[in-house]
Amino acid sequence: TALPEDFTPHRQIKKVYEQRRAMIESGEEVDWATAEALAFATLLSEGNHIRLSGQDVERGTFSHRHAVLHDQNTGAKYVLLSHVFPGQKPFQFTVTNSSLSEYGVLGFELGYSMENPNSLVLWEAQFGDFANTAQVIFDQFLTSGEAKWLRQSGLVCLLPHGYDGQGPEHSSARMERFLQMCDENPYTLPEIDHKDWFTGSHLGTQIQAANWQVVNCTTPANYFHVLRRQIHRQFRKPLIVFSPKNLLRHPKCKSPLNEFDDVPDDQGIVGVRFKRLIMDDQGIMPKSRAPRPPQEDSFKRVVFCTGKVFYELHAERERQGKQQELAIVRLEQLAPFPFDLVCRELYRYPNAEPIWCQEEPMNMGAYFHVQPRLESCMRAEGRATTGRVTYAGRAPSASTATGYAEVHAQEQARLIEDALNLEFAVPW
Repeated sequence: TALPEDFTPHRQIKKVYEQRRAMIESGEEVDWATAEALAFATLLSEGNHIRLSGQDVERGTFSHRHAVLHDQNTGAKYVLLSHVFPGQKPFQFTVTNSSLSEYGVLGFELGYSMENPNSLVLWEAQFGDFANTAQVIFDQFLTSGEAKWLRQSGLVCLLPHGYDGQGPEHSSARMERFLQMCDENPYTLPEIDHKDWFTGSHLGTQIQAANWQVVNCTTPANYFHVLRRQIHRQFRKPLIVFSPKNLLRHPKCKSPLNEFDDVPDDQGIVGVRFKRLIMDDQGIMPKSRAPRPPQEDSFKRVVFCTGKVFYELHAERERQGKQQELAIVRLEQLAPFPFDLVCRELYRYPNAEPIWCQEEPMNMGAYFHVQPRLESCMRAEGRATTGRVTYAGRAPSASTATGYAEVHAQEQARLIEDALNLEFAVPW
């Protein structure tokens, strides 16, 4: 966060870096952009190369990254992540705005990631919707390259996604398309070795067998860990990240600095290492991570969700005073699906009806990906199933979102209300 004395940044950007320094010094409320910078800086300090490209990535489409600063007097550029430690190699960190050619740029970055597997290579779409013009690269190469040619890639795709009332062209990164291309059998749970549960190796080769990973993080610390995990693994898998817009400055979307280390701590387990699933923060605390935790019989419903809708559900649950009868569980990793952790949460809440809540229309988002997998977990736990998981979200739609802000607000309020209404049930 320290700038050269002879460099004159924009006064607002200077304030941004002063705030980042204050976050680190206080150890509190680290935001999304700072978490990303910490992930990059720690990987660079370990000797890794990082490459980030995309439209407006230097600044960040939502004015959050500010990786490249401009002297207000001379126009000279300064990249702080190129000066993480003394003697850092030139171009060890590369961030470059690219042209409006998603197909060409993503194809180039895919090739770069294959030739340089020990580099963290990232491509960011300006909005997640814009990835559709690079669909050929996703379909023909990224999702199936390892199966067809035995070539692994660790390419990271950052796709801004979230329903904020910005209309049909700036809301959806088409999560359903990426989930549909996952080669995972939704009806077969991975064999779990419970003696290795706390070592992280209890899933065997679930991730190695998958064609790619799909995540939708809700905390800065979890985003930090998923980026570092990409390099520290001994194999490579493409990583699709549905990155946030609203959460970049959300007052509740902050992580304390102690969640960025690698020390497991049951008291503050949310965010310590990458969490494929984040447990509820109500009921018996601290939450047990054991495969058979203490059961919480008072809960009548457990809402499974992913992404920023969690924060709206959490705030409304608190307003309604339902903290002791309604649990909210976040799926941070959608693929490979966290069967083991979902089964644990179903066991934790034996009397709670599971429901899926999402912002996207029913025929989009994660619903049709989650539904058969959640049903498989319910059967594994001896729960009665109907073949259809209760759903709280937007109705099926040809368009990804409405173009009217008022309609958006009405739809959003309705899906939150349905998810938290203990009497709500879809009349199948």
